Amino acid sequence: MSDKTLFEKIIAREIPANIAYEDERCIAIHDIDPKAPTHLLVIPKQVIPRIGNTDTSDESILGHLLLTARALGKEHGPNGFRVVINNGPDGGETVPHLHVHVLAGRPLEWPPG
Repeated sequence: MSDKTLFEKIIAREIPANIAYEDERCIAIHDIDPKAPTHLLVIPKQVIPRIGNTDTSDESILGHLLLTARALGKEHGPNGFRVVINNGPDGGETVPHLHVHVLAGRPLEWPPG
């Protein structure tokens, strides 16, 4: 039995995903249950369970994830986009592997949930 998260399995190519972007530090995939016409997940290849578990030693990867999300957001949402990070069950987290949602392609309402 594997202890890998869904995202670790995607990164290892053990299960398929629709990949939108990849570099040596992260991968961006299309969400399988999109909440907007464009709904991407930017996932670090380094396993970090959630944003609430990070500290100053994670500054570089966190910055990289946000800059990647910005680039993808600008590409897919020229009129605007939203970046979301869920933390814990009450925050909407469903996979215990940090990831950044990028939503675009339609006007997004507020409050979101």
